Amino acid sequence: MTQIKKYTLTLIMSLFCLACNDHFLERYPLDNISTETFFNTENDLIAYNNSLYNLARNDDNVPILMGHFEGFDSHWGSIWMQDEFTDNAAPRHDRHDQFQRVRAGKQNVPDSPQRFGFKGWNFVRALNVGLDNYGKAAVTDAIRNKYMAEARLFRGWFYAEKVEKFGDVQWVDHELNIDSEELYASRTPRNEVMDHVLEDLTFASQNLPDDWGDGNAPGRLNRWCALLVKSRVCLFEGTWRKYRNEAGAETWLQEAADAAKELMDNGPYSLYSTGDPLNDYNAFQQALDLSGNPEVMYWRKYKLGIFTNHVLNYFCSYVGGATKSMVEDYLCTDGLPISTSDLYKGDEVFTALFENRDPRLRQSVLHPDDAAKYRYYSGDGLEYPRIQGMPGGGNKSTTGYHIIKNYNADDLIGKAYNTAEMPAIILRFAEALLNYAEAKAELGTLSQSDLDMSINLLRDRVGMPHLMLDNVPVDPRYADDGISPLIVEIRRERRVELFMEGFRYNDLKRWKQGKKLEKKDYGMRWNEAAKAKFPEISIGVGVDPESGKEYLEIYKGTDYENPVFDESKHYLWPIPLSAISQNENIGQNPGW
Repeated sequence: MTQIKKYTLTLIMSLFCLACNDHFLERYPLDNISTETFFNTENDLIAYNNSLYNLARNDDNVPILMGHFEGFDSHWGSIWMQDEFTDNAAPRHDRHDQFQRVRAGKQNVPDSPQRFGFKGWNFVRALNVGLDNYGKAAVTDAIRNKYMAEARLFRGWFYAEKVEKFGDVQWVDHELNIDSEELYASRTPRNEVMDHVLEDLTFASQNLPDDWGDGNAPGRLNRWCALLVKSRVCLFEGTWRKYRNEAGAETWLQEAADAAKELMDNGPYSLYSTGDPLNDYNAFQQALDLSGNPEVMYWRKYKLGIFTNHVLNYFCSYVGGATKSMVEDYLCTDGLPISTSDLYKGDEVFTALFENRDPRLRQSVLHPDDAAKYRYYSGDGLEYPRIQGMPGGGNKSTTGYHIIKNYNADDLIGKAYNTAEMPAIILRFAEALLNYAEAKAELGTLSQSDLDMSINLLRDRVGMPHLMLDNVPVDPRYADDGISPLIVEIRRERRVELFMEGFRYNDLKRWKQGKKLEKKDYGMRWNEAAKAKFPEISIGVGVDPESGKEYLEIYKGTDYENPVFDESKHYLWPIPLSAISQNENIGQNPGW
């Protein structure tokens, strides 16, 4: 982040190791900075909080401000790749084995923390050191509170993410030292942790400034960002409890709706739209500079010589492609699902499946005619799709459905390895609209005006018909989900709008829809025309049990051919053995 000053290693280490210097005649070291001598002015608070942003940039340890990681590690650390845990995308690359294992239910208890796993606790310590010491500064309460709010937003967000993955976790809200009893305590019950999380996020949303004056460069998280994070976390908790018949669901859902509504009513953001429904949805997703974009609330900037990635190269090679399940969820242009619309042309001809469909499909998955438009694979002139195992160059897909939503040839052509600058969109306004509509629907209080200020704004951008309460389509494919057709359509809208932005895995968990991950991942239709066009591929072929037709079967012949989802254990990740060996009171999650 070019606008956030990097805190010196000396300052960080001296503050975090303060417990070693708390005695010896009350004399403070003259050659080091300590908490006793540091937290004096607003500039001190700014500098300290800058160090928090620096720590949060490590997506593996602190997976909340998810970006593309940095350099070579962007091959696995991108927010885009989180959808690989789900039925949205189908990777086969060895470097993405963890995504495949989790998605197939074949993961084991790890010896040490897995990627995005049970770690990052040094971040909590850093947050609590600050929160224990901000009060020493000679500043007004209003100034002090905005830096406290920044730290509490980070803490609440971090703990919410840990609860989503692990359930019960140890809640710590003050600085510990090597003798602290909490180091060997058992985990705090998740409901108690989430109460603390709500307190943190509420404080942040009330005390952060509306604008830090950074011009969305990007810089610091503001009050509107806190409201969006609060709506996201509260929606997760509310639906998690509702679909498990746990107390408090309505309270959390109302908090989610209220936070989203405040942002929608009073925030300075709006959907990006130029009136071009065939391009607007993915236009800003492909931009290299998001400064001033009305929809992007927070993003990670990459700059040559400072902080770079190579995520697009890895993404095209490693992510595999969109799944048949994902492609089939896009509505037809009459607002009906493919299962009931007369406009659906089927998938026997590859290009026909794009006809009369939600424009977001063609802006997310590569239509063969658009390869030149996007200069796909640096404008190599090859015919797409291309399937893994085919001879020759170009990008290869496991499914036939190449993902184009975020592709920008300018960040690949002529750039040396690991010098790319593709930004990462971390928070965008569209999510608030989706959170609001879903929370209101789950509460049973959704009105047509609510739909018009949320879901239907998203549909307006791409020229799709409005969702009407008095005429909600019924998709027979979701008849067994145990939810109303209205909630089906709101969930569909969320899946389509937020495709490849890292939401699907948590959505399936909170809805208690893990059984969807037991369905095999398929790709494009495999008929005589496809066999003739793609005589050499390394992807298997199988019969879709629902249609009786042949499709690419992505994991056929691999360890992940038959996915499982154990309802008694797979909604939570296992605690690593190394953590339990250090503190046996942590215990293991059920079923592991």
